[in-house]
Amino acid sequence: MADSERLSAPGCWTACTNFWRTRKGILLFAEIVLCLVILICFSASTSAYSSLSVIEMILAAIFFVIYMCDLHNKIQIINWPWSDFFRTLIAAILYLITSIVVLVNERNHSRITAGVLGLIATCLFGYDAYITFPLRQQRHSAAPTDPADGPV
Repeated sequence: MADSERLSAPGCWTACTNFWRTRKGILLFAEIVLCLVILICFSASTSAYSSLSVIEMILAAIFFVIYMCDLHNKIQIINWPWSDFFRTLIAAILYLITSIVVLVNERNHSRITAGVLGLIATCLFGYDAYITFPLRQQRHSAAPTDPADGPV
């Protein structure tokens, strides 16, 4: 009895794979991987700019778990769409500034690679901010209209 209930109930793995296939899940996973690659590139040359990649990777992983476990619908204290929007917008701005600084002060190949990947991360985080903008997601329904014949 317990085995049949366990197999029929949607589990954590099902929730993970269902969220993984959404556009937001793909974006968050791409952000985590890109931040990890940028962290590796910065660590190979200097650790001066690696804190941005670490913080953004951790925040993207936290939001991935929150959306995957459907906690954004269960915890209503925080406005999750606005939090995610500001997270991605600030990350895009910081990656743009950091990438420009790194590319202007080029010293070795790993820093140049990190700068170029930072520009790609700017585009990725900017696109994520664009699709998560809460006011863009609000849908307006058509107002009911009166019959053309007049009042009934």
